[in-house]
Amino acid sequence: MYYEYWGLNKPPFDNVPDPSMYADCHASMESAIAETLFGIEEGDECIAVIVGDVGLGKTMSLRMIIDSLDPDKYRMALITNPGMSFVQILREIIGQLTGKQCVEKRKVDLLETFNKLLFETLDEGKRVLIFIDEANAIAPANLESLRLLTNMQQDQNNLFTMVLAGQIELARRLEHPKRANLFQRIGTYSRIDKIASPELVKRYVETRIKHAGGTTEIFLDDAVTALYEHSEHGVPRLINKIAKLSLKAGETNDFDTVSGELVNKIGERFKRLTRPAVGKRRPRKKPDEIAVPEEMGKTEYNRDKIVSEAIPEKFEAGLTGAPGETSVSVESVEEVAPEVAVPELTIVEETVPEPVMPEETVEEEEKEVIEEIASEVTVPELTIVEETVPEPVIPEETAKEEGEEVVQEIKPEEMAEREGIVGKFEIGKYVIDIEIPSTVIERAKFSTREQQVKVAGSLAAQILQKNPQLVASHIDDPVHVWGEIRTVVLNQFG
Repeated sequence: MYYEYWGLNKPPFDNVPDPSMYADCHASMESAIAETLFGIEEGDECIAVIVGDVGLGKTMSLRMIIDSLDPDKYRMALITNPGMSFVQILREIIGQLTGKQCVEKRKVDLLETFNKLLFETLDEGKRVLIFIDEANAIAPANLESLRLLTNMQQDQNNLFTMVLAGQIELARRLEHPKRANLFQRIGTYSRIDKIASPELVKRYVETRIKHAGGTTEIFLDDAVTALYEHSEHGVPRLINKIAKLSLKAGETNDFDTVSGELVNKIGERFKRLTRPAVGKRRPRKKPDEIAVPEEMGKTEYNRDKIVSEAIPEKFEAGLTGAPGETSVSVESVEEVAPEVAVPELTIVEETVPEPVMPEETVEEEEKEVIEEIASEVTVPELTIVEETVPEPVIPEETAKEEGEEVVQEIKPEEMAEREGIVGKFEIGKYVIDIEIPSTVIERAKFSTREQQVKVAGSLAAQILQKNPQLVASHIDDPVHVWGEIRTVVLNQFG
């Protein structure tokens, strides 16, 4: 193994939350751990929050906190995938606290079971702790449900503490005025930042090598400086990745130490890999800089317009703004242009700077709940045996901001025409057939988690529309049923 070449007992830079490899040189992480432990052990806080960007050590912080607690004083549950319905989250929490699978499926029964667990734990002289990692994946509606859980407390003290760890998006949600009731219940609120300097990065690297059994210097000073630069100035996950590959490259080339030159080569390779796969394109010219073919007359030449008239469906799919706007991304034009006979253009100037595409704008808070429910899908009116209830209204999706990818709705009639996953799945007390087109699955595998959630939500609403029996009873919540279906669909995306 490569680490044995360097005289180590185990890999020093694996990106896993191993508490035995913790390096006490990350000041903001140390502060977050200490404040959270205080909120649990002494402060008797209801909610503790840790936020930070990707790769800064939130998961490691949770592991360090859990390892620091006395198991004889607490019952603990750790949720690592909270992108589920509230019912599923509650079932997972109860299952971990009891040590056996939770069989309850109704929300009212789960809440009663959880409440009993709190008092049983209190009678044992313990407290319940709930840790939720990647809490930024929690649906906005589920954040409100988790807040309501905190009402299950005694007048004199809290029966449980909930620790939420997530990316900066979680902080934006918690700080929104609509969630003031939740934000005011937060007892400790910590933020993890990058490792602050090359000197601290050197200490981080040397500490992890020592924990792995190393006794000699491996990374030279210029290598540490290069690590700091190529890790976006102190992101632990990137330090680990580049340092690990540098050790492997050093072993392959029989080096005695890791130099700055070697680290620079590894770091530059990652920079090249993250550049756009396509080459530079010349931007479109203004009308007065383009030679307009005689057969087109003297009207203004617009390449986008020609593409949109020839293939309207693909043009609409490539829009970066709301439907009906004329702005279109360079990639979408290039994709459909080969199918259109467009006259050759004469460019007056040789080169101009490459156009800068706008960055994706942050979604407004008011759009979060809407995007959690399948947009532009109306659930048909349901006939209830005992009494008639109003038809659930699912809000229409608001216009996408410019620069945001448009997620196309997949119509139910199209699903039957495509090959895909077909299977029987248990939703509530029913077993229904769910079919997911293979084209959707393939596209979802290469999409972001946020895009997968949007597509799964749209499909779930369509499936709910085809299976009205799932919400035929007045005790069935359409939104929770829809959430269960969405989770099934998400699981098929892998």
